[in-house]
Amino acid sequence: MIEINLIPDVKQEFIRAQKVRNAAITFSILAGIVAGGIVVVLVLVLGAQSLHEKIARDEIKKQYTALSNIENIDNVLTIQHQLSKISAMHDSKSMDSRVFDVIAAVNPPAPNDAKISNVRIDPSQSLLTIEGSATNGYAATETLRKTILNAQIESVVDGEVMSTPLTSEVTIGETSYGESADGSRVLRFVISFVYPEGLFDNSIKSFRIVTPTNKIDVTDSRSRVPETMFSQRAKDIQGEDN
Repeated sequence: MIEINLIPDVKQEFIRAQKVRNAAITFSILAGIVAGGIVVVLVLVLGAQSLHEKIARDEIKKQYTALSNIENIDNVLTIQHQLSKISAMHDSKSMDSRVFDVIAAVNPPAPNDAKISNVRIDPSQSLLTIEGSATNGYAATETLRKTILNAQIESVVDGEVMSTPLTSEVTIGETSYGESADGSRVLRFVISFVYPEGLFDNSIKSFRIVTPTNKIDVTDSRSRVPETMFSQRAKDIQGEDN
C-alpha cells in the first residue's frame, strides 16, 4: 500500500516545536515542585531548630534562676568541685611511706646490717638514694648491694603471682669512715638505684618485697620497721683523714 504524506514540512516543524515546549513546561513544573519541597523541608528544619534553641534557653534561664536563689552558691560550687577531685587525687598520689618497707626488706641481718641516716626519692627519675653507715664496713655495703639486686616485688594479678626485680643496677657512691653516736668506727656510704614503675603507686594495694633473707608485705605503714634501723649521720673521725 502506498502512503502519501499530506502534512507540509512547516506543519511538522510546528508539531515538533509544540512537543519540545510541552516537555520543557513539564520539566519546569517538576523542578518547581522539587524546589518547593526543599524549601518547605528547610523551613521545617529551621523552625524545629529555633524551637529547640528556645526550649534550651528557657531551661538554662530556669536553672540559672534556681541556682541564683541558693545562698552562697559560689562557695557551694567550689566545694563540690573540690570534693569531686578528691578520689582522683587520692588514687594518683605517691605512697612514699612504702620506702620504709623497702629499707626494712633489703637491710641485711647482723653483722652486715646498716643504720640509715637519710633517704631520698626522685620521682622524675624513679631514683631511690639511701645514705647510712655500717659497722662491718665494706662487707656490709657489698651485702646490702647484693640484697637489693636480688630483691623481688611480688604482686597478685588476676589470681596469678607476678614477680618484678626491685632494680637491675645498684650504684655505690661516696664512702668514708666516720664515728657513730656511740663512738664506734663505721663506714659511711651512699647507695642509689632505679626502682620499678608502680612501687609507690597508690592504685597498687597488695604486694610484698621478697629478698633472700626477708619477706615484707607492703601495708603503707612503718609499724614493723624498727626504730633502731635509723640513726644520725656518722660524724667525721677527729684527727683522721677519710
